[in-house]
Amino acid sequence: MTNKHGDFIWYELLTSDADAAQNFYGPLVGWDFADSGQADVDYREISMNGGGVGGLMPLTPEMTANGARPCWLGYINVEDVDRMAEAILSAGGSVHFEPKDIPGVGRFAFVADQQGAMFYVMKPTPPAGDPDAISKAFAATEPMVGHCAWNELATSDPEAALNFYHDLFGWEKDEEMDMGPMGTYTMLRHDFMMGGMMAKPDGMPVSAWTYYFRVPDIDVAVDTIKAKGGEIIVEPMEIPGGDFSVNAMDPQGAAFALVGPRH
Repeated sequence: MTNKHGDFIWYELLTSDADAAQNFYGPLVGWDFADSGQADVDYREISMNGGGVGGLMPLTPEMTANGARPCWLGYINVEDVDRMAEAILSAGGSVHFEPKDIPGVGRFAFVADQQGAMFYVMKPTPPAGDPDAISKAFAATEPMVGHCAWNELATSDPEAALNFYHDLFGWEKDEEMDMGPMGTYTMLRHDFMMGGMMAKPDGMPVSAWTYYFRVPDIDVAVDTIKAKGGEIIVEPMEIPGGDFSVNAMDPQGAAFALVGPRH
């Protein structure tokens, strides 16, 4: 694929109830779901107007027994999964799932940074007949409804995390924003503005990534979240550029966020 090293290329929901999660997010974001065709695995591909955005997978009993809970995870494109897994360990991170191949999909590993924020690294296999395929799961250059609009890390050590992601993925620190008692919000750039980083709030149990998906109307989305059994964590707030963001929890307990205009 033509995404470069360090790009977000896929988003994945691990959930305790795949059918309920599909029924929640479909009307909320406008996503379509389709079985991936992987043998012996209930893995559902998420798309928006035919463009791939991510996947949905039920937690297995083994995952739950090992402490896994419903959550959203991001995939970062890398040139060499095995080398990156070694580099992550050398940098003080951890590897929770050793590099593995999925035939026809690519090679991946499940890892975490020094502060414990989890994510995947992956080298995808391009689709047959389309060697230059590019993931637009993260809408890097223009707003795209149903795609990720922002990648945000809340971490117990922002300075260490910034060095970690810069050294491994080439991300650059952009402008900063003073958030008063909450500290400094640092914008992250990878040729394009890709997200932000801030100190983890005291009430947040672990360092973690939050992914903001774009919706056409933030107030309609809030109503849908409430009507379908989700929980609003942070009410809609205006962000630079005039859009509004909202932080929420789905009915199974996975944290997520949305961004969109107010009409």
